[in-house]
Amino acid sequence: METWIKPLGGIAALAALLFAFSGIWGGLRRPTGHVYGRAPGLLRSTAFYILASLVFFIPCILLWRPLPVTLSPQLQTLALVIGSLLYFPGLGLYVWGRLALGRMYFVSTALGAELFADHQLVTHGPYAAVRHPMYLACILAALGGLLIYQTWTMALLAPGSLMLALRARREEQALSAQFGPAWQEYAHQVPAWLPRLRRFKQE
Repeated sequence: METWIKPLGGIAALAALLFAFSGIWGGLRRPTGHVYGRAPGLLRSTAFYILASLVFFIPCILLWRPLPVTLSPQLQTLALVIGSLLYFPGLGLYVWGRLALGRMYFVSTALGAELFADHQLVTHGPYAAVRHPMYLACILAALGGLLIYQTWTMALLAPGSLMLALRARREEQALSAQFGPAWQEYAHQVPAWLPRLRRFKQE
């Protein structure tokens, strides 16, 4: 079980990452709209993405060492099962969110967010259930990855993924300023992180 879950997880993560980078590349070539927060122009800088990638990936590679944890075969199997139920659906949700955003996809930081000149409010797909499906997906995948791989890298990424809430807050400020009542109505109807099960039962 372990021999195919881990390689498959690596391939799936790489595919999702490349899909995200393709969206960033496309976004860099689109006209800029309103910029919110500090450090304007940062998200349009190629140097920023190179530096951010180095700062992220080099420690991830260096810290890809097993945690000093020894599990029994039964617990190891349980960790793989639970991890897979979080990790793979998390990556799937990420890709779904990326597809739903389409040409509206771009990145933000805790410092600021940037919208396109023809930006549109996306409320379909997973965005009809939660306002931040891609960030929720990252949290699920990070927690699942910790159970699957059990490395120092994942031990840092799992709690670190919760910091995405800061980026979500910045994006919400930008969308609220841009779309006003339409955003307020959407935010009132759709929760930020966890879908309302009652709503799905009614539908």
